[in-house]
Amino acid sequence: MNRSFIARNPSILVFLALLAAFTLGVTVLAEATGIGLISTSFVKTLGKTLCLCLVAIAMDVVWGYCGILSLGHMAFFGLGGYAIGQWLMYARTELIVTESLSAAAIPPTPDEIHSAIGTQIFSVVGSSEFPLIWSFADSLFLQLLMVILVPGLLALVFGWLAFRSRVTGVYLSILTQAMTLALSLYLFQNDSGLRGNNGLSGLQNIPGLAQTSQAVISIAFFWASALALALGYVLFAWVTSGKMGSVIRGIRDNESRVRFLGYHVETYKLFVFTLTAVVAGLAGALYYPQAGIINPAEIAPIASIYLAVWVAIGGRGRLYGAVLGTAFVSLLSSWFTGGGAPDVDLGVYRIQWTDWWLLLLGLSFVAVTLFAPKGLGGLVDLVSDRLPPFRVGDYGPDKGALRREEGQK
Repeated sequence: MNRSFIARNPSILVFLALLAAFTLGVTVLAEATGIGLISTSFVKTLGKTLCLCLVAIAMDVVWGYCGILSLGHMAFFGLGGYAIGQWLMYARTELIVTESLSAAAIPPTPDEIHSAIGTQIFSVVGSSEFPLIWSFADSLFLQLLMVILVPGLLALVFGWLAFRSRVTGVYLSILTQAMTLALSLYLFQNDSGLRGNNGLSGLQNIPGLAQTSQAVISIAFFWASALALALGYVLFAWVTSGKMGSVIRGIRDNESRVRFLGYHVETYKLFVFTLTAVVAGLAGALYYPQAGIINPAEIAPIASIYLAVWVAIGGRGRLYGAVLGTAFVSLLSSWFTGGGAPDVDLGVYRIQWTDWWLLLLGLSFVAVTLFAPKGLGGLVDLVSDRLPPFRVGDYGPDKGALRREEGQK
């Protein structure tokens, strides 16, 4: 009997219900829309966490389901942030320049305004000319297309070259890390066209919303992040279910056998790699307006390694596990590194968690790998295993199977 998509993925309704309850709860408690128990800065932290959960789901699909340990997906995340950041900086600077020149005796020409915008943006790197990659920065629609096209095309080209050469395992991971390192080193250069180490800043100031408080903007981005996470979860639940999901998991478990059965393994891997890269770019486009700044350090290989650690702690091969792991580690990191965790005075030594957090994270990753390979998602298994299975039909050939009674439970 063919079951519906929701019936094959019961976790979807549970996840969406919990996400909706969480979103409504934060809205009621926020400064802009509720009773003010949650500060604007913490609303932004929660919104950024939801974006990180979305890219973690993408990472879980490509690694936990398809078996490709990509150490470059945070590069796609950063590229999405750079793409939307270009429009945010251009449009905001245009408003400032236009207002400052409006009092001039002779109205400025469009070329003069454009030149003044370039000087304002690129003076920090000793330039005033717009690089070629800023050709569409004045168009929100085109930059939104860049959010999708730039990560997608990079993943498509890289994946096609790697997969057609049948590079797998640790060698593929090294290649993805090398791609990320090369990209970050290029962006650190002042002549990269993206302001080098300075990056793009002031992204929290949304053009045209100067009179709108950050409290209102933060809750709007929080809702957008929650909606994106919900849609991403449903999308990847569909990708990993049915025949496609079976093939993807088969590639993870035994790629040679799947190829022998007649499936074009490279096409499936390329599809998964490119799709997850696009979703990572969209997550980055929502993340960095909430963060307010993006620079090449955000694309460094260590960021993608952190992403893999989050997914591993949450539990690979479970979409909700990636969300659990990322939310848990991200919020705990904010608490430890933001001064929320009190220092521990041992007498001879004082433990300051801002210095020890990364060591604690590394030890947690090792402990999960050795003693709890299912990660935090395994806790969900402990609960679900205690529930009676939902079965419909006549099961079991022997008289002791209680066939009809079992089927009616």
